[in-house]
Amino acid sequence: MKLITLLLLMTVLPINWEPDFNNAKKTAKEKHELILLNFSGSDWCGPCIVTRRDYLESQVFSEMANENLVLVNADFPRKKKNIGTPQQVKRNEDLAEIYNKEGNFPLTLLLDADGKVLKTWHGKPESTPEQWTAEIKAICESRK
Repeated sequence: MKLITLLLLMTVLPINWEPDFNNAKKTAKEKHELILLNFSGSDWCGPCIVTRRDYLESQVFSEMANENLVLVNADFPRKKKNIGTPQQVKRNEDLAEIYNKEGNFPLTLLLDADGKVLKTWHGKPESTPEQWTAEIKAICESRK
């Protein structure tokens, strides 16, 4: 019974998103991992909501990400209650100036530990969550 409870908890626990890109780069260097940077509008962008629900929160992605990625979400919500701290808003705006000047949502980038773009996905991925996750995992494994 304890094992079943533990497994259930593991499947519903969210994956860890690093709020600070500089910390993400440091962690990625230390752990020899890549960074997945996701630009989203969590409370207004339909494709962003679908991408998060179907891809980024899928079990197959979560398992792979925990072993291979440092995750950063630059969220740009519109509802006042969902807007982060002024520091977080500034960090997200700074990331957008570098990686998302056109203001695409969702925009997902796979970066190396120095912040160099390795792969970009505009909008919701066109493949299944399993195929998309396998593509990311293959890139991660090729870089180790």
